[in-house]
Amino acid sequence: VVYFGQVVLDEIHGRCGREQMSLTPSTMIPLGSRAPDFNLPDPVNGGTKSLQALKSDKGTVIMFICNHCPYVKHIRPALVPLARKYMEKGIAFVAINANDAANYPDDSPERMKETALEYGYPFAYLYDETQEVARAYHAACTPDLYLFDGELKLVYRGQFDDSRPGSDIPLTGQDLASALDSLLEGKPVGQDQRPSTGCNIKWKP
Repeated sequence: VVYFGQVVLDEIHGRCGREQMSLTPSTMIPLGSRAPDFNLPDPVNGGTKSLQALKSDKGTVIMFICNHCPYVKHIRPALVPLARKYMEKGIAFVAINANDAANYPDDSPERMKETALEYGYPFAYLYDETQEVARAYHAACTPDLYLFDGELKLVYRGQFDDSRPGSDIPLTGQDLASALDSLLEGKPVGQDQRPSTGCNIKWKP
């Protein structure tokens, strides 16, 4: 692995879950795939939220994240302001947590609300308890990022940027931002896309 020494890897994977001792990459489903519909509980604001209610005609970012994963924690300081910036331009952002909260209580709905309020998430943070939505999106890791156009067709999937925990690479959000800029400018999104890597989604037994 390019980004980490073994000591850093061991520490990170200890926090991610000891059953997985290797990085998990994005599945990288085909570009042009249509976003699967969902209607999920919103632990932060109550009720449920659907893709149809949250989507934007300009573009929609779907993010599979969680509370405890160090890869998510690493990008969070840049992800929140990036989301605010592009939400002001009309892009919708939706975060989904699909982790098994019974075995990973740090990812419970109660902790989701605490995390969203503590860090000022400007986007909906939804709970996929059955994990059916994560499977429909072929989500594999946290963070796993998808950008859909106004017709809900996939134009980008992959990493936030090249930075990882323990690396000296600056956190910029460049890869996602570049795709967003192209979409907003009506230009084709580049197809040279790199997978995200992170902790595996904590699937139920």
